[in-house]
Amino acid sequence: MDMIKRPRRLRGGELMRKMARETRVDKASLIYPMFVQEGFDSVDEIPSMPGQYRWTVDRMGEKLNSLADAGVRNVMLFGIPDVKDEIGSGAYADDGIVQKALRQAKKEVPNMFLIGDVCMCEYTSHGHCGVLCDHDVDNDPTLELLAKTALSQVQAGADMVAPSDMMDGRVLAIRNLLDANGYKETPIMSYAVKYASAFYGPFREAADSAPSFGDRKTYQMDFHNVREAVKEALLDVEEGADILMVKPCMSFLDVVTKVHQATNVPIAGYSVSGEYAMVKAAAEKGWIDEDRIVSEMAVSAFRAGCSIYETYYAEEIAKYIDEGRIG
Repeated sequence: MDMIKRPRRLRGGELMRKMARETRVDKASLIYPMFVQEGFDSVDEIPSMPGQYRWTVDRMGEKLNSLADAGVRNVMLFGIPDVKDEIGSGAYADDGIVQKALRQAKKEVPNMFLIGDVCMCEYTSHGHCGVLCDHDVDNDPTLELLAKTALSQVQAGADMVAPSDMMDGRVLAIRNLLDANGYKETPIMSYAVKYASAFYGPFREAADSAPSFGDRKTYQMDFHNVREAVKEALLDVEEGADILMVKPCMSFLDVVTKVHQATNVPIAGYSVSGEYAMVKAAAEKGWIDEDRIVSEMAVSAFRAGCSIYETYYAEEIAKYIDEGRIG
């Protein structure tokens, strides 16, 4: 057969395939989501997320050091308080669980880059992401509390804050308060495109954050929409977001690509708890090769346009990179 163009030439060996590779994964791009809880000397496995745990502040150093040893230097903290109230005051309290964890983490692993998740659902007695007016979240009064939460996290040691509430205008409110208090250099990673998704189920068990009534569809996005995602992303960039996140990741890679093409800031994808739980469950049944599936999922996010990948498999992916199985 007389053929000049043969694409298989670039697939003939491992070294050739790696040299011609279009998409690369780097440890510096990984974020590990970590749950911290009140109490002492406890590490509690999350039933719906085998291999993931709630850590008390005095024990969290074990995981932080393990991550650092693997080369994962970025951690996002989610707090589970003992006490909740109508206005989520634990989210912005100086002695809140995340604030205490941030201070301890800075002592344990000073070179770890710490990100505070800025939301209120874990801290409100009703489980919604802000203060209520009747049976819906009142957007504008919630902005003040979100900004206070972000400021308190930065004062406690957060290197970056990540508002995940999906209130209109929250990036600008946070930016203004941080700037007014001398934190002009602190970046904001906005959950700009966060869908009302069934993939969050295990997280809500882990963080004890399920709403006590109704759902979050009046503030999280309708998963049918993609042009709206671009609108949300552009608004957050105008308000001062430095990084944009798309959540969930796996089923919304088309959205990642659209947002990547429409903006000029880094895009993060969050491989959420439901994705993790599905992979774990299938792997435990012996139906899939867990390592290979996790690697493919990570590469797909970067291929779609992510510069940053948040995943419960961050430590494992770092090891795959060392072993040459992904990269």
